[in-house]
Amino acid sequence: MSNALLEYLTKRMGHTHIYDTANNIPGPLITISREVGCNGVKLAYKIAAKLNQRHLGPEWKVLSKEVFFESAKELDMEPDQVKRVFKYADSYAISDILNAFGNRKFKSERKVIRTVNEVIRAFAEQGFCIIVGRAAHIIASDIKNALHLRMVAPCEYRVKTIMDNNHLNREEALHFIEKVEKERRAFRKSIRNEKETEECQIFDLWINRASFQDDAAIELIELAAEKKNIFQDYGKHIDFY
Repeated sequence: MSNALLEYLTKRMGHTHIYDTANNIPGPLITISREVGCNGVKLAYKIAAKLNQRHLGPEWKVLSKEVFFESAKELDMEPDQVKRVFKYADSYAISDILNAFGNRKFKSERKVIRTVNEVIRAFAEQGFCIIVGRAAHIIASDIKNALHLRMVAPCEYRVKTIMDNNHLNREEALHFIEKVEKERRAFRKSIRNEKETEECQIFDLWINRASFQDDAAIELIELAAEKKNIFQDYGKHIDFY
């Protein structure tokens, strides 16, 4: 990964690592992988607000769509063009689809995937951020000071959430869930071509959103972060309770 890219993202996102150790240890980081309809982004903002109240260091930021915006700037493309690379049908291998465009197109598409991967990795190493989706749990699976979360919920819970959030009827909500889940699977598949990792083994904590609403979920996450000691290398002891 380019140091220049990391410095660029640090400047753009307004981070300064006043708690960095001499070894510049990556993190701290929280990643949230979620099923559609689990309100992962909304929960992430609440977690960040809670962490920022404790003045742990640099301000915690929530990143999701920002990954595509920053990648697009690096590539001199529109964000929608970057996102489109990852929206292929799940039934096909991404490499096969890209090869179908021919060598020249294949290289440019692979460059998009590589750049997105590098941007996510730079954010992860920079730390003090919660990355929602974007296969961050795969890309940052080797970072010690990271907590990787998976949000799940029964189908009916997720359908109701999508209906309420997007003002859709039940049939439209089901179609929306199927469409977005397919896009997310395609994205993760493209990343796994770079990182051969057993995805389900990465997560530190699975949370059923139907059983644990926001406040209860945040308590679980705080406790897990404390027990995993993801803040221990940044010059400050964190005691949530």
